[in-house]
Amino acid sequence: MQIADRAANLNRWRRKSLAEKATLALGMLLLVLVLPPLPAAPMAAAIMTLAALAGARVPAKIWLAFAAAPLGFLLPGAAMLTVQIDSGGVAWAPGGITVAAGLAARSVAGLTCLLFLMLTTPVTDLVAGMRRLGLPVEIAEIALLTYRFLFLLADTAMAMDAAQAARLGHDGFKRRLRSLGVLAANLLPRAMDRARRLETGLAARGWEGEMRVLPQQSKLSVPGLILILAVEAATATIGVLFS
Repeated sequence: MQIADRAANLNRWRRKSLAEKATLALGMLLLVLVLPPLPAAPMAAAIMTLAALAGARVPAKIWLAFAAAPLGFLLPGAAMLTVQIDSGGVAWAPGGITVAAGLAARSVAGLTCLLFLMLTTPVTDLVAGMRRLGLPVEIAEIALLTYRFLFLLADTAMAMDAAQAARLGHDGFKRRLRSLGVLAANLLPRAMDRARRLETGLAARGWEGEMRVLPQQSKLSVPGLILILAVEAATATIGVLFS
């Protein structure tokens, strides 16, 4: 999470308008869901990957690291659609390769859209944008507090792991496994204690139930928005004509 948050705040498109980035990511995601998967999904995946790596200058190492885990679930799942098991045993499923290819293409394209939005836009900007669209204040506050609590969990786990390592708790597989169990058993109580202290600190400073943040105010670029809509229109046209 810290890596994703750092990438979202330090990328080249950090100061681009949220409307532009959301239009690009969510528009492409909509095209991937509505249009036939081939060739629209590979085109959308290529466009979103280029936008993130070449446009926003998100490091390729970070992009691949976040894409690796979802792809690890996706590809074996899609491969299972190519076979069928019945009373005659295991055989190739009729049309299974086509279905698997379409599912994989759609999933990969959708993943690139969400990764682009995640790695180029901080959470505070996303929540502020949703509030401007009418998201209730209570839900926005819960989202921000949950996001903060996840960082508390990560910081607490890292501190406990470092303390165990300093006491030779990582010396050997058995001791490392025991240390991991102790960490898992004590992580939530310690994190909850830090969260309670955070709440007490906020109350002492006059917190009234609303966390005010200063999101990046970026001016909407009309030429940039027109270019995004043109790219999406071209993708839709090619996806319909060559499907």
